[in-house]
Amino acid sequence: MKKTLVLLAATAAAVLAHADGGARRVALLPAYTQECGSCHAPFPPGLLPRESWQRLMQNLPRHFGTDASLDAAAQSSISDWLASRASTRTRAAPPEDRITRSDWFRREHREVPAAAWGRPAVGSAANCGACHAGAAQGDFDEDQVRIPR
Repeated sequence: MKKTLVLLAATAAAVLAHADGGARRVALLPAYTQECGSCHAPFPPGLLPRESWQRLMQNLPRHFGTDASLDAAAQSSISDWLASRASTRTRAAPPEDRITRSDWFRREHREVPAAAWGRPAVGSAANCGACHAGAAQGDFDEDQVRIPR
């Protein structure tokens, strides 16, 4: 019984629903954080549908202009983890499987001035950590957003 309560508490802490019922905050897989988070924020897996994650992971040698190849074991483990935690909503894959081109992303960032994306401290919409201090930990709390000048 105690083990079940600990497991339930851990699960509740790891999975938090966003207000719109979209992406979930989940405890990040260490291999995912290490491999993918070494180049960009480790995006919450619920931001894309399973099909998008599968395409992205199958195309790592040409990952948005970079060779992000992994060994077979790491690729399989990360792919399975992403697919099992992908969006379960009937959300269509965004153009080019880019989170920043998804309807959800655009809606959440509609108040951000277009010029902000080009600021040197931001660089692009994919640089979540520029405005979200907790991005590397999967924390995108909008109350903590600070857009660099």
